[in-house]
Amino acid sequence: MKCQKCKDSIATIHLTEIIDGQRSEMHLCQACAQNEGVAVKSQIPLSELLNSLLAAEADEPSVPEIKDTLDACPYCGMTWEKFKKRALLGCPNDYNVFADELDGIIKRAHSGHVAHIGKVPTHAGDGIKKQIAMLNLKKHLADALKREDYETAAKIRDEMNNIGF
Repeated sequence: MKCQKCKDSIATIHLTEIIDGQRSEMHLCQACAQNEGVAVKSQIPLSELLNSLLAAEADEPSVPEIKDTLDACPYCGMTWEKFKKRALLGCPNDYNVFADELDGIIKRAHSGHVAHIGKVPTHAGDGIKKQIAMLNLKKHLADALKREDYETAAKIRDEMNNIGF
């Protein structure tokens, strides 16, 4: 897909914005995105990222030693030792087989977060930021109500009222 701005380069940045229920999309090349003020982080190949995280894991004394004798995936035969060498999983089932080990790596890579929270363009207005905050609070409110944690739910409700629309 071509960049919508310069119509020359390939679009590598894809922005979706929803305002008053209307969805708009913008597809930009990296240069045009930077000119528009969209913060663009350089992409690190996944294998390089995983290799560096696995190496860091081995150097950290506070991280418990991960056993290399974990069961192999029943679908593809992947073992933890093979993953450490290749930094690539063999199949989707490996995420379940190695869930505990991968969770630690993912948390370190994302500053303790394991859920995707998305990106907000740097030039986004306060309205969009409020909508995102409200959506996050609604999710946390639903979780608190599901756990029957009404004290937390009341605090979240108050935060939602403070944001207001």
